[in-house]
Amino acid sequence: MTSENQTGVAAFFLLGLSGDSELQPFLFGLFLTMYLVTVLGNLLIILAISSGSHLHTPMYFFLSNLSFTDICFSTTTVPKMLMNIQTQSKSISYTGCLTQVCFLMIFAGVENFLLAAMAYDRYVAICQPLRYIVIMNSHLCGLLILLSLFISLVDALLHSLMILSLSFCTDREIPHFFCDLAQVIKLACSNTLVNNILVYLLTSILGGAPLLGIICSYIKITSFILRIPSAGGMYKAFSTCGSHLSVVSLFYGTAFGVYISSAVTHSSKKIAVASVMYTVVPPVMNPFICSLRNRDMKGALKKLLWKTFSFS
Repeated sequence: MTSENQTGVAAFFLLGLSGDSELQPFLFGLFLTMYLVTVLGNLLIILAISSGSHLHTPMYFFLSNLSFTDICFSTTTVPKMLMNIQTQSKSISYTGCLTQVCFLMIFAGVENFLLAAMAYDRYVAICQPLRYIVIMNSHLCGLLILLSLFISLVDALLHSLMILSLSFCTDREIPHFFCDLAQVIKLACSNTLVNNILVYLLTSILGGAPLLGIICSYIKITSFILRIPSAGGMYKAFSTCGSHLSVVSLFYGTAFGVYISSAVTHSSKKIAVASVMYTVVPPVMNPFICSLRNRDMKGALKKLLWKTFSFS
C-alpha cells in the first residue's frame, strides 16, 4: 500500500452497518426515529427542569447537562450517517472525520465526568444530608461542569493533534458508521506507537478515575443505607439512586461491550453493531430511565406537556 501525508487525504469511507441496498431504507427509518426520540426526549427533560422551580437542585442541574450532552453526542454521528444512507455515499472528508473524532471524545468525556459528579451528589445527599446545601452549592456544581468540559476538551484536542501527524495509506475504509479514534489510527501507515500509548494511558486515567469515584460513592452509600433501621427508610434511600444506577450501568455496560467485542472478534460488522449500542442506545434510553423512575420528573413533564397543549 502506498502512503500519503495528511494534507493529501481527501476522504475516509464509512462502511456502516450493512452494504445491502434493500436494508438501507429500514436502517434510515430506524436511526431517524431513534435520533428524533433522543433529541425530543432529552429536550423535554431540559425544559421540564428549567420550568419547574422545585427541580432547581444540583441533581437535576447535572441531569439537564447530561441530557444536553446526550443530544450533542448523537448529533455528532447520526445525522452524517443518515445523510450517507440517503445519498448512497460512504465518504466523509478528512476534516469532517477529524472533527467527528474530536467532538465524540469531548461529549463522551463530559458524560463520563457528569455521571461521577451525579454519584458524588447522591453520596452527599444520602450520607451527609444536613450539609448537602452547603457542600453542593452552585459554585461547586458550576466548577464541576467547567472542569469536566475542560479536561475532555484537552483530551480530545491532544488526540486530534496526534492524528494530524500521521500518514495514511490508500486503504481508508472505516468499518463503522462514524469516525472512531482507534479505527482511524489503524489506517495509518506511519508509526502509531505514541498514539496507541496515549489512547491507552488517557483512557485508563480519564475513564478509570470517574468510574472509581462512582464505585467508591456507592460503596459508602450502601454501607450507610444498610445501617438504617427501618425497611421503609432503606427503600426510600435506595430509590433516589435507582435512575442514576441504571444510566451508569447502561453507559459503562455498552462501553465495555464495545471493548470486549473488539478484543474477542475480528468481524467488522459485529464491532459496528456493538458501537451502535454504545453511541446511539444510551442517549435514546436515558430520558425514559430518568423520567419513568422519578416521580418529580414525571410530574414536571406532565405539567410541561399540559401547559404546551393548553396554549396551542
